[in-house]
Amino acid sequence: MSLIEKFYTGDTGALARIISHIENRGPETDKILAALYPRTGGAHIIGITGPPGAGKSTVVDKLCYLYLNRGRKVGVIAVDPSSPFTGGALLGDRIRMQDLAVHRDIFIRSMATRGSTGGLALATTEVIRALDAFGKDIILVETVGVGQVELDVAEACDTTVVILMPESGDSIQAMKAGLMEIADIFAVNKADRDGAQRVASELNMILDVKREKCKRQLPVVLTQAVNNIGLDELLSKIDQEYEHMKTGDNFLKHRKKMIRYDILKTIEHRFRIRLINEILPHNILERQVERIFAGQGNPYDLAQKLIDDLKAGQIRQLPD
Repeated sequence: MSLIEKFYTGDTGALARIISHIENRGPETDKILAALYPRTGGAHIIGITGPPGAGKSTVVDKLCYLYLNRGRKVGVIAVDPSSPFTGGALLGDRIRMQDLAVHRDIFIRSMATRGSTGGLALATTEVIRALDAFGKDIILVETVGVGQVELDVAEACDTTVVILMPESGDSIQAMKAGLMEIADIFAVNKADRDGAQRVASELNMILDVKREKCKRQLPVVLTQAVNNIGLDELLSKIDQEYEHMKTGDNFLKHRKKMIRYDILKTIEHRFRIRLINEILPHNILERQVERIFAGQGNPYDLAQKLIDDLKAGQIRQLPD
């Protein structure tokens, strides 16, 4: 039985091996993804993002239990900071979520960012497709949260939840151009701390102004994830936002946007590989570095020349 056939029987080992193929970009990766794609499109993809220390992982953990208790099949992708030496995921969400991991209807995978600047690992969207094709109803994607511009979350997910904490109050205004723009729902976690209500009020004031643009008020939920407070309301808001998105042509527009994102990310990856294979292994790049270092040109003009030469098929190995 082939790997794809085992995958279609619900073999989680086959799912894990396919995800490893995706992460390692083996020669069979594109063929595997093409085979899985017709079975995608049925999952609700939920992004969980926010600044470090907001309690994102605890929220994800609690939401998993709630969805499993509803009889839903859940996939979790936890995007961790990666080691510059090994490229591996360091935080080990699967270890932290051991009690969940034994449940037959959940699959948890930690992934490394591997230098991706958007917070999502390069292969995360493809792993989302694999979990979708495997039959997961809910896919939760927890991002690194080491920046405020986690725009990849909005592109890759149906619903984006931004988790904040009472200490976020001083940075709410600064976040308007980043996380504020991608959120469908805000959760102020650790709501037992001083300042939680103030942060929620500030958010509502900002969102009241934003409502003129989006024609609706985005939800703000107070939660204490460690004490299971506010999680039912948060899950209810997530469901409501998803149902709202499916009204009219919103859902079709969003899914087409996701397809466009997949195409562009695939082109970006393949073009990057071509650049690496056709430029970096040669001594051309080093020659240009030496020229710039010697004061003969600048990175911007020479980068454009390399691009033009590549397009014209004029990139060749130079003699040492």
